[in-house]
This record gives sequence, structure tokens and C-alpha cells, in this order.
Amino acid sequence: MLRPEQMSKVSVTGSKRVMDPVVETVHDLNLLHVTEYDNSWEGFSPGDPVEGAESASDKLVTVRSLESILDVDEEDAGPTRIVTDDALEAELEEIRTEVNELDDERQRLRQQLRDLEERIGTMEPFEDLGIDLDLLSGYDTIDVAVGYGKRDVVERAVVDADDLVDYEIYSGDQTMAVFARPTDDADDSALTDALVSADFTSLEVPDAEGSPEEYVRELEHEKQQVRSELESVEDKLENTKLDAAGFLLAAEEKLSIDVQKTEAPLSFATTENAFIAEGWIPSARFTEFKSALKEDIGEHVQVEELERATFSKDGTDHVREQPAGGNGGTPAAADGGEARADGGAVVMDDDDPPTIQDNPGAVKPFEVLVQAVSRPSYYEFDPTVILFLTFPAFFGFMIGDLGYGLIYTAIGYFLYTSFDDRPAFKSMGGITIAAGLFTTLFGILYGEIFGLHLIASYFWEGVVGLSHAPIEKGLSPATSEWALGWLVVSVVLGIIHLNIGWIFDFFENLELHDAKHAVYESGSWLLMLNGLWVWIFSDVISGTAPEFLYTTFSAEGVLPLGFAGFSATVGWVGFGVFVLGVVLLAIGEPIEVVEFLNVLVNVLSYTRIAAVLLAKAGMAFTVNLLFFGVYVDSKGGWHFGLGGMPQVGEMYHGYEVVDVLFGGLVHGGAATVLVGLLVLVIGHLLVLALGVTSAGLQAVRLEYVEFFNKFYEGGGRDYEPFGYDRKFTTED
Repeated sequence: MLRPEQMSKVSVTGSKRVMDPVVETVHDLNLLHVTEYDNSWEGFSPGDPVEGAESASDKLVTVRSLESILDVDEEDAGPTRIVTDDALEAELEEIRTEVNELDDERQRLRQQLRDLEERIGTMEPFEDLGIDLDLLSGYDTIDVAVGYGKRDVVERAVVDADDLVDYEIYSGDQTMAVFARPTDDADDSALTDALVSADFTSLEVPDAEGSPEEYVRELEHEKQQVRSELESVEDKLENTKLDAAGFLLAAEEKLSIDVQKTEAPLSFATTENAFIAEGWIPSARFTEFKSALKEDIGEHVQVEELERATFSKDGTDHVREQPAGGNGGTPAAADGGEARADGGAVVMDDDDPPTIQDNPGAVKPFEVLVQAVSRPSYYEFDPTVILFLTFPAFFGFMIGDLGYGLIYTAIGYFLYTSFDDRPAFKSMGGITIAAGLFTTLFGILYGEIFGLHLIASYFWEGVVGLSHAPIEKGLSPATSEWALGWLVVSVVLGIIHLNIGWIFDFFENLELHDAKHAVYESGSWLLMLNGLWVWIFSDVISGTAPEFLYTTFSAEGVLPLGFAGFSATVGWVGFGVFVLGVVLLAIGEPIEVVEFLNVLVNVLSYTRIAAVLLAKAGMAFTVNLLFFGVYVDSKGGWHFGLGGMPQVGEMYHGYEVVDVLFGGLVHGGAATVLVGLLVLVIGHLLVLALGVTSAGLQAVRLEYVEFFNKFYEGGGRDYEPFGYDRKFTTED
């Protein structure tokens, strides 16, 4: 789990006459992550695509275009089928012709519909004007202009125009029509020229007769006819989709496979007579890979495990370990092929192996959180399992409510079961289920459901016989020591979490470099972290530091583990260890010494866990306070008015009610109750949503910023084997 699946660099060498069957077999195995040949060998060049590659690519473009036009998706697939080359030629051309004709007609009708809608939209000013359209144009001796402007300004411009001898202006609410007679020697644009200075916006008069309302009715009728034709064409396209979707999806898959196969030689190193293909496969499957090629091709192909990648990347002597019995590659000389010019081992490129994260089913959804930063490098630890153990625990601890937990779990189950075709959503569903289960668990331990202490009252007190739930959030004055205790618990969680991060870094440095680097670069931080906090939790500063640091885990504390702090002697030893860590860091990484207080600051960052815990509890408490009301007993305990609101001075569970914080909307009139129900529902929905944006984001931040920064770089390559997972076609 902490390491990716081990990968091996393999070489497949053979004569060109067996290259096609080799490609077929390797493709069917779907194992080889091909290394692109980089033109680094004298006498070798990249191979040429197999005949038919261009034709297959063109057909694939055609199929995908048809799928886009018909809006085909995977749900339209139907049963798997065999698609032959002959069927592909004939049926694809028939579908292409039909779909293109229908799509052209659809585009024409859509454009016609847009034109009609635009023409209808332009008629509003003419309806405002109220003059028949045929009266606004067609005169020999009169110019007409229709548009917008200020009447007095327009009229002044017309009067002042030397080329206009008479005029009339008709106005609607916003539109006006100017009729003017130009002089005999005036230009055709006399009226237009006159209106330039009047800031007049002209409108084009449609070539139509009758009133604007009649013209709009004609256009609406024509629009309805066009829409009917369009619906008919779209129905035909939908029927074509139903008939052709399965074939198109299968054709796309077949052509994609054909393109992969025909273009595969582009990644090979070739001579006139031979080829070499190299790439990465999981080491555990090398025997399967070699056996399949030998069975299909026989002795005409040579398969070798060139190197088995270790989890180290520094230095050529131990970057790769030789497989048992391997020779690290041999010169390429297959069926008359040429050997590599320098006679060296055949290794195309010293490329890093791809990363296959090796996590079990329950842990696998959390890979999406790691990949959100970057895929792990092959040479570093995969922190997915740590996220699996810590992220939902942090989240559940901060929310800690049975009601919210059950809702989160239900949401996660919906995502996990409803998005099999969308891995990211499915993974988020798995993460949400885990977070919801931990929220439920802590909710039971806190004794809360939607912020109410019903589980504490009916189960922990009523059934188990405890005086309160095993743990409490610490909102009330009577339980305030719990709030301080959670600050200490958050600090302890931070120390443990950061220790794991720097331990990972220690072993990575040990493998990538040596013991000296591991001690200087990682061990120093481990010494500083643990030394400083041993000193803080000791009697050395017990009189200066807050008392709750030493009482939280004492025999009388809220979490009675019998720990009241380290002795002064142990504390000074811890301080010495801290100083030793600073010295080692100064020797190994002097530039990082200025950051030595990170061992304090990073740990204190984890107190946000307690802060979010109290904030979310406070929000739920406020919502319930507004609806149910809250009263205080003489011991300092706060209680919701679930069974009514007692008066000050009455007895409750053996204690006197000394104060009523709020009477509760539910205890008012009918209108108040309705308002209270609205507050209750919306309030808890808000707390539920903010639980994701606060607890979720803070938990992620602790993982990414505090934990990952200690050891994680990422940058790994995805494993993309040469092959295809068939969904719509079969070869049987």
C-alpha cells in the first residue's frame, strides 16, 4: 500500500515480418506502457504507420462527428457486437449521408427560425407607431424616415433643412415617422441628411403590406410552420440515433483500436528488417507477457526483462536492479536486423516508470485526494493509506453527530452507487461514506443527534448508567474543561501526524541517498519535533505553560490516562534532543535552520481541529436554542426545553433551574412555531453544508499543507498500457 506496484522495463525485438502479429498480441494483453523511441540510436529510426492508418483516422473523425450531431452517449450503446470492415464501409457511408442531409436541413430551419424571430422582434416599434407598413414606403415625391428621437429636435432639423419644403410627423409612445417633400433639385438623401444633426436613430421599414399586427401574425404563422418542420427533422434524427447509436459506438471503438494498432510502429525503433519495442509492465506479470508472445509468435520474437525498477532514483548503479538471470539487454539483431551501433545494451530512454497505486478496495477511493495534488512518484511513499486512516477521523471528530453522520453516509452511498461511469464521483462517494461513518461513531460517543443530547440521556445515562456521554464537546460552563482538553488532543494528533510524515521522509532519503542525508534532512526534524514537545509537556515549564496541558490526561482529567507530564529530568533531556536536532539541521541543511520553530508552529496548526469542533457544535447549539430554548441548572449545565420550558426555581434532575437563556420559538404561538420550524430546518441544513466547507477543508488542509509538505513531491506518470478496454465490441 505504501509503495506502488513494482514495474519492469521490457524489450520486444523481432523481424519486421512479425511486427503486425506482435502488435496484435501486445494490444490484446493491454499491459505494455510503451516508451517512445527518441532517435538516440545510430542506424535506427521510428517506424512507419501500417497501411490503412490514415483511412482509419479519417473514419474515426467521421464517426465522432456523427456521434456529436446525434448526441450519442454510452447509455445508447445496446448489446456488444462484431463490426467487420465491410459493414463499416457500407453502413457508415449510409448513416453519414442520411445524418448529414438531416443535419443540413436542421441547420437551415434553425437559421430560418432565428431570422423570423428577429423580424418579429423588429416589429415592436412599428406596432407602437400604428401606421400600416405599406404607407411607410414606396412614394415618388415624398421621403419617409421611421425611428427614435426627440420630436422637437427632429422637427427643428426638418424645418431648417433647405432641401425640404414640407413635412408631417406622426408619433407613437417612442417611435416617430417623418414624412417630408424635398425640393425638385434635392438629393435622394435630403431627409436623411437633415436628420443627422437631430440624433435620430433610423429603423429599416419592412417590405410588407397591412398593419404591423397583421404582419406579425403572418410571421408567427410562418414561424409555427418552420418549427413544425424542424420538429419533424429532429424526430427523424432521433429515430436515426436510436437505429445507429449502437453501431456508431462500436465503430468508434473498432476504429480507435485500429488507429492504435496501425500507429504503434511510430513508437518503435526500426531498421530495414527489424524492430524494437520497449516499455514498462508490472513486474509480477512479466511471465504472462512473455509467454503470450512466445505462444502467438514463437521464436521469431525475443522478449527480455531489461531492468526491474527499485524504489530509488539517485545514481546509475542502483537506479534499476537487474532481474534474476537478466543481462540488462542485448544488442538488437533479430532475423537479419542490425545491431546497435555501439554494441551497448538496448535501452531506449532512461525514463521513469509509471505509477500504479497499489491500494485495497476500501482505501482506493482516497487516491483521488492524493491525485488532486499530484500522482505519487514511483520512488516515493504513497500516502493514500494514511489519508484513509486520518482524514475521515479528523472530519468525524470535528462534526461528531449521529444525525449529520447518517446523512453524510447516505449522500456518500448515493454517489458511490450512482456514478460507476465517473470514477471521481464514485471515489468522492467512498470518501464521504468513510467520513460519515466516523461522524456517526463520534456522534454516538458525544451522545448527540442534530446537536441534541438525546443519545446521552437515553443511552449513556438511561441504558449504560453513566452520568454523561463518554466524551463531550465542552460548550457549557459545566463541561468547559472538555474544550480545553480537545486543544491538547489536537496537539497530540498533530505530533503523531507530523512524526509519520518525517518518518516517511527519513526512509525516502535513506533509499534515495544515504544514512547521513536521512539523519541531517529528516532525522533532525524528528529530534526537534519530539524533543521540543517532550520539554513542553514536562515539569520544566509546568508553572509557565497553561495548566490544562498537564491535567487533560491526568487521573482527574477529562481523559484519565494517568499522564500528568514528564519529569523535569526527562524534560531537559527532551530539550537537549531538540538542540541536537537543530545542530544536525545546521550541519546538513543550514539554510533551513531559520525554520526550526516549524516544529512548534506546525503542531499548533492542528488546534484548528478543536476550533472547528467547537464552532460546529456552537452553530448546532444555536439553532436548537432558537427552536427549543435553553435553561441552566445550578451546576452550570445547559439543557434544551424538549419537554417544555421550566420556570426559574423549579427542580430538574435534582438541580434547581437558575436561568433561562431563551424561551424557544416552539413554546410560543402558532406563527412563532412555524418560524421556528423554518429556523430549525434551514439552520441544520446550513450546519450540514458548512461541515463540508469547514471540517472537510480544514482536514484536507492539514493533510496537504502540514503532512504532505514533510515528504511528498508527486509528479508520477500515469500507467497507460497499449491496449483497449472493450465496451461495445467483441471479437467472438
